[in-house]
Amino acid sequence: MTSRHPMKSSKINSSKMNRHSPPPLAIVHAEESRMGMTRLLARSVVFGGFFLVGCLSSMVSAEVPKTATNIFIWPELAPGETSLDVGSALPPRPTDKSDVTRVSGVRRPSIDVFLPEHPNGTALLVLPGGGFGKIVPDMEGSATAPIFNRLGVAVFVLRYRTNELKAEDEPSWQRPLQDAQRAIRLIRSKANEWNINPERVGQLAFSAGGQVGAVLHTSEGVAAYDAIDAVDSQDCLPSFSMLVYPWRIVVSGSDKEENSIGQLLPEIKPGPNSPPAFIVHTHDDRSSSIGSVLLYAGLKRHGVMAELHVYESGGHGYGTRTVAGSNIGTWTDRATDWLLNRELATPLR
Repeated sequence: MTSRHPMKSSKINSSKMNRHSPPPLAIVHAEESRMGMTRLLARSVVFGGFFLVGCLSSMVSAEVPKTATNIFIWPELAPGETSLDVGSALPPRPTDKSDVTRVSGVRRPSIDVFLPEHPNGTALLVLPGGGFGKIVPDMEGSATAPIFNRLGVAVFVLRYRTNELKAEDEPSWQRPLQDAQRAIRLIRSKANEWNINPERVGQLAFSAGGQVGAVLHTSEGVAAYDAIDAVDSQDCLPSFSMLVYPWRIVVSGSDKEENSIGQLLPEIKPGPNSPPAFIVHTHDDRSSSIGSVLLYAGLKRHGVMAELHVYESGGHGYGTRTVAGSNIGTWTDRATDWLLNRELATPLR
């Protein structure tokens, strides 16, 4: 088992990646990503020490992610499953943009693998959102690959199980949590093959994936499933977390009670062993930035390094895109700064 939260670079062994034939739906869509062209002066609220700042941020240049290799994360059936269905894409909504695909019916989870041209040993497991009944593997998944690949970071988009078959008393995050823990272990087990430092495997989680990510972040490495093979000898706690508009991580209604700011879900327990975190939310997100504030405060209370950005506007579900009238689209620049400061990213050439 590796040590939990080191951030320094180390030498990585090189080897070629095995190519697996992707299953149905292992399709990567063209996205727009952002890495600075036009500079924009904008305001944001930054909690890394509770202060207001004005920030210069960058807008987007169009970029297409590389075609991914798709790999199943469980040898066969995932825990509690009886089907190997990889899911299917739902019909698009009339208001959808071209980079939004919603996939439901996922019983056999997998990862889409995007390796950088110049790896530095850091890896990101990406957990898309979708409200648990579906996942959005492009807008909140593959769209992140060009942004972080160019920083030397390997990107793995998790197509976790959706909740159609869960028991009534089963939390929607439970099976996705199992899948995320297994994926982190799988990535660490293939560290030499993918030029990754096992001590630098983090997560980037959006929306419902962010709820899963918050539980995972505070799990202290306790697995939510029984070990099945040698892969499960690896640590399942991420080395760091980047949570973007984590969805409904506050106990329902607790943030509306008089004289109460709210309570985190009981499964989200920040502690001294939680890894460093970078958290993004907007003030006008109806899923409430209160949860992100409480998570940051819990980490702060335990002396865990964390950075929280609450933007005034932007809503929910923007992924890496810009939003008219908001500077929320600059969060990827702040994330880049955070990774660079922790020596987890390679400066742009």
